[in-house]
Amino acid sequence: MAQTKKPRTPRQPNGASSIYLGKDGRWHGRVTVGVKDDGTPDRRHVSRKTRAEVTKVVRDLERQRDSTGVRKAGQTWTVKTWLTHWVENIAAPSVGENTIDGYRVAVYHHLIPGLGAHRLEKLEPEHLERFYRKMQANGSAVGTAHQAHRTVRTALNEAVRRRHLTTNPASIAKAPKVEEEEVEPYTVEEVQQLLAEAGKHRNTARWVIALALGLRQGEALGMQWDDIDFELGVIRVRRGRLRPRYKHGCGDKCGRSKPGYCPQKINTRRETKNAKSRAGQRPIGVPDELLQLLRQHQEEQARERALARDLWTEKGYVCTSPTGEPLNPNTDYHKWKELLKAAGVRDARLHDARHTAATVLLILGVPDAVVDAIMGWEPGKSARMRRRYQHLTSRVLKDTAAKVGGLLWGTDQTAGSVSPGAGQSPVPAELVVYVARLGERRVPFLHREHADEIVARWSEDWPDRTAEVEAWDRWRWERQGAGGVSAIRDRLPERVVVFYSRALFLPGGERAATGLPEQWSVPAWEFETDAYTDRASAWRTARRPGLGQEVEAQVRGTDKKAVEEAFAEACAQAVDRAQNPGRYGDTDEW
Repeated sequence: MAQTKKPRTPRQPNGASSIYLGKDGRWHGRVTVGVKDDGTPDRRHVSRKTRAEVTKVVRDLERQRDSTGVRKAGQTWTVKTWLTHWVENIAAPSVGENTIDGYRVAVYHHLIPGLGAHRLEKLEPEHLERFYRKMQANGSAVGTAHQAHRTVRTALNEAVRRRHLTTNPASIAKAPKVEEEEVEPYTVEEVQQLLAEAGKHRNTARWVIALALGLRQGEALGMQWDDIDFELGVIRVRRGRLRPRYKHGCGDKCGRSKPGYCPQKINTRRETKNAKSRAGQRPIGVPDELLQLLRQHQEEQARERALARDLWTEKGYVCTSPTGEPLNPNTDYHKWKELLKAAGVRDARLHDARHTAATVLLILGVPDAVVDAIMGWEPGKSARMRRRYQHLTSRVLKDTAAKVGGLLWGTDQTAGSVSPGAGQSPVPAELVVYVARLGERRVPFLHREHADEIVARWSEDWPDRTAEVEAWDRWRWERQGAGGVSAIRDRLPERVVVFYSRALFLPGGERAATGLPEQWSVPAWEFETDAYTDRASAWRTARRPGLGQEVEAQVRGTDKKAVEEAFAEACAQAVDRAQNPGRYGDTDEW
C-alpha cells in the first residue's frame, strides 16, 4: 500500500501547538503546556492513528492547560509516597505541633493503610467514599473518618497547587456527616456551686478563670505571672500549654511500653507555644473578685515554694504542680472531673466551661465586638463561633419574650424591668444591622451613618434606581440576608470610576460598525463584582460564537490613559486573531 503523502503546512509560531504526519505513518501532536524546572519549554507529545484523533487530544490538552493546568511530568506519585512527602516535608515545618500530630495519625494509621497503593492521578472520589464507610464499619467514629477526609483534602490541595494533580477528588467526595452535639452550658446556679467547691481545692484560680473568662485549657495552663497586670486589672493571653511528649530516659530498660510511664522519662516537646493569631493574643478585663483571688493564689504559691525548697523549679507559671512545674493537660482534665463530682454537678467536658462563659456574656448583653475580643475569635470566624458557643438558655428566652410582650402589649413580665416606650425596638442597638438597599442589592453596615452615606452617593450615580436604608435585627440578617453575617461592613465601600473600551473585528481583520460606544466609563462600587475593578487596566480578546465568528477586543480599568494604551494592544491582537484563527486555537483548520 502506498504511504500517505505528508501534507505541506506552514511553520507554526514558537509555543504554538503542532500536528504532523510522522514517518511511522501515525499522526503526532505537540503542545506546550508550561516551563520545566530547568527553564526549557514543557512540550507534551501525543500520537494517534488519524488526524482527527490526535487533533481531539491536542485540543483537550490545550483546554486543560488554559483552565486547571496540565499535571507536571516526572515522578509518578502513589497516594502513599505523596502523603508521606506532604506530611513530613511540606506540612511539618509550617503547622503547629498539635496539628501535625493529628495529620500524622490520619496519614499513617488510616489513609496509607487504606488508600496508599493507588496511583495519585488515578484516585477517584468513589475510592474515598468507600474508604470512609469502611473506616466506620471497622469501628472508627464518624469524627475520625471526617478528620481523615479533612487531612487528605488538604494534602491533595497541595498536590493540585504543585500540578501533580489537575483536580482534587477529596473536594468532590462526600465527607462523613458529623452531627454536632448541642452543648448545654451550666446555669448561673451551677457555676456558683462549682466556684464554691473549687475554693476547697488546690489551684482554685484555675477553675475560676475557666468559668469566668472562658480561657481555653492551654491558655489557662500557659499563663504566667508576667501576663497579669494587677494595677490595670488585665490578663494578657500570649501563649498556650502544649501536651508533653515523652521518650525513654532509661535506654528502654524499664520494661514500660509507653515512654510516659518510664521513671526516667524525658519530655521532647517545648512546654508552651505562642498564640497562633492576633485575635488569640488578647487582653482581658478581670473582675475585682478574681484579681483578689489571684493575689491569694500568689501568696499560697509562695508558701509552697518555701516548703519545696530546692525541689522547686521556678518557671513563672500561675498554675503549677507542688514543685513549680506547669500542669500537665491530662492531669488538669482529671482534676476537672473530680471537681464536678465533688460539687454534685452534672458531668460535662472541660471545654464546656468556655461555652458557659460565652453564654454568660450573652445573658449580660455584652456587644459582639467585645465578646470576640474576650473569647479570642478572629473577625472572619467570629459570627460562626458566637452561634456555636452562645446558647439560648431559658433565661435568655424569657428575657426576649418579656421584651416582645412589652412592645406588643405594653407590659413587661420581667421583674424590675421598665417597659419600652412607644416605637422602641426590643432588639438592643448593638444587634441592629443597617442595610442599604440599592436597586436589587443589599449592603449591610454596622453603623447607620455609613448606610446613609452609601445611599446618598448611590442616588447621585443612579438616580433612576431605588436607594433606601432598612433596619434589620442581626438574627434576621444572619439567617435571611444575602451573604450572611460575614458580609456586614464596618466601613464605607470603595468607589471608583471604571473606564471601558470595546471594538469588534470581522474575520478579515476589518473593524465592524456596532452602533455602540467604543469608549465609556461608569461609577462602580466594590460590592459590584460584575463592574468593579481596582486594576489600572486589563484587556482580553475573544471570538464571538455564531456564524459571523467576529473577534471582540475588550479593555477595562481605573486609569483612563492606561486603558487607552491597552486598547491599541488589544485591537492589534484582535486583528491578528481575526486573520489567523488557527494560531489562537479558534478553528480545527491548520
